[in-house]
Formats: sequence, C-alpha cells, structure tokens
Amino acid sequence: MNVVLHEPEIPQNAGNIARTCSVTNTTLHLIRPLGFSVDDKHLKRAGLDYWKELDIRYYDSFEDFIMKNKGAKIWMATTKAKKVYTDVKYEKDDYIMFGKESAGIPEEILLNYKETAVRIPMFGEARSLNLSNSVAIMLYEALRQRNFDGFKMYGQLHKYIW
Repeated sequence: MNVVLHEPEIPQNAGNIARTCSVTNTTLHLIRPLGFSVDDKHLKRAGLDYWKELDIRYYDSFEDFIMKNKGAKIWMATTKAKKVYTDVKYEKDDYIMFGKESAGIPEEILLNYKETAVRIPMFGEARSLNLSNSVAIMLYEALRQRNFDGFKMYGQLHKYIW
C-alpha cells in the first residue's frame, strides 16, 4: 500500500503517520511544500526509531507525484466525497491520498478523482478527524480487506505465557 500526504503541515502528524507506515510496510509519499523541516525534532520524536524501516519518497508538486507514479490508482480521502471508505475494494498497490490539515486536498485535484474520492463518516457537524487518525483508519481497512497478508497475527507477553 501507499500513503500520500499532500502538503502536510504538522510535524507530529507526519511523524505518527511515518510510524504507522513503517509498521505496516507501507510506502509514504510526501508532496511539497511541507509545513516543517524533515529534521524537525517533533517529526523525529513522533516517528520514534521507525525511520530506518520506512520507505519514504518526496515530490515537488502533485504533478511531479503523478509523473513519477504513472497509472497509480489513487483514493482521495476527503470530507467532500459521497462514497464511504469501507465501500470500496483496495488493491495491494493502491495509493490513499490525504490533504493538508488546514484545507484538505485542493478542489482542483479532487475534480479529477470523483470516482475514487472516499470519506470517513462523522457524527453531526464535525469538520474532520486528526490527519494521523484518518490515515490509520483508512490504511487498516485496506489491509484488513487483504487479510493482513504477511502480518504478524499473534503476540507474546514479556514475562508470562498465554
């Protein structure tokens, strides 16, 4: 799977998302401009020691991203979508794109992705969820649909035996 962040603004969110991508073997794509330096201490802290395991790629613009990922099936996560994220079938190499925290994915981009725009339902008049929570919700649904192929499905206690 692939997670795409279009112009993310908050380093802690990007760090949390990087950690989620690392533990799920998901490639993280960051489209500039970023609202932080990749050396930001909050970014590094949120991602803990998972950075070395992460496949991360950078792009100068959405057009650069599209040019370097020709034919990519991109699910656009947006509060403007009519389709719910659980109503679609995710494939192994799909991309799920999220917009910046303050504005989401630009409407000029969304207009070209009406069929692959998806939303997370929310109660009442709530505007949106936290970006890192949204990524985790949608990514894990996509992985669940693929039966968590290749994932460790059991745990072990540190001091005791189940």
